[in-house]
Amino acid sequence: MSIRPTRRHVLVGAAATLVLPAMFRSARADTPVRVAGIHASPVENAWNSRIHEAMRQAAADGLIEYTFSEGVSATDYPRVMREFAESGVDLVWGESYAVEREARRVAADYPDVAFLMGSSGGPEGENFGVFGTQNHESAYLAGMLAGRMSQTGVFGSVGGYPIPEVNLLINAYRAGVREVRPDARFLNGFIGAWFDPARAKEAGIAQIDAGADILFGERIGTADAAQERGVKAIGSLLDYTPRYPETVFANAVWNYRPTIDAIVADIRAGNPVGRDYSEFSLMRHGGNELVFDAGQVPEDALPAMEARRAEIMAGTFEVPIVTTEPA
Repeated sequence: MSIRPTRRHVLVGAAATLVLPAMFRSARADTPVRVAGIHASPVENAWNSRIHEAMRQAAADGLIEYTFSEGVSATDYPRVMREFAESGVDLVWGESYAVEREARRVAADYPDVAFLMGSSGGPEGENFGVFGTQNHESAYLAGMLAGRMSQTGVFGSVGGYPIPEVNLLINAYRAGVREVRPDARFLNGFIGAWFDPARAKEAGIAQIDAGADILFGERIGTADAAQERGVKAIGSLLDYTPRYPETVFANAVWNYRPTIDAIVADIRAGNPVGRDYSEFSLMRHGGNELVFDAGQVPEDALPAMEARRAEIMAGTFEVPIVTTEPA
């Protein structure tokens, strides 16, 4: 096998080998599913880190064997997909946002290999599954807290690119704010990168200078702006409060393990994986959760948020999914 990652290539799992032909329809229930991950960003990036750590934990639990490449450019992505598909893995995991057509062509050429891609499009065929980052429910709840805490009534957010998965998160945050603060005003900026903390910080500072006193950080670096200027921030994907203990008061945390469990179950059962696995990011599956610092949040902000969270968990309230670009 010749995998040439941008940064490094490692294998997790005690008995990990990549030499057998890949037959995702006949994967045995008593053996780990062989997974190859292709990360466009470094695995330290927030989004990738959540997936990477979930994969590592699944490997430690004996559910999968996990090998990965990181920092793979869009121009090199199809080649790496093909090399992994030919290496004998059961599942190629990736992110096809920048290579939708190319990724689907690769999957079509390897019908006996399962593919699971972060994607703005739908599934295709029997072996090309997709997922979206739907921690919008916890973003909505964080917005409800923010709406009670702001002094200026101006709320900022910093995103990477205006793709549906990012838009729905920022829109859900705004909807949560509006539930408790109908007169709220919003600022938003996209930095045109998935991992550029300096640019995210710069965008956040510009919003603070324009009146925002709470920032939603879809991108790493936003909380640095809030910390420097003495305002509050909300983290996304990760729990940022330990890193910014006086600044980040809430986090829309994303948990990827339910998605891994779901597709591994399908592979072991011989089920087609050409389906949308986004539902496993929902709160009722444990796919996202609100983590907040009660010491920073006023008590009178909690009852409405807790009531709404209970409704989400019970299925009696559904946070709207709005994928249009935030104004």
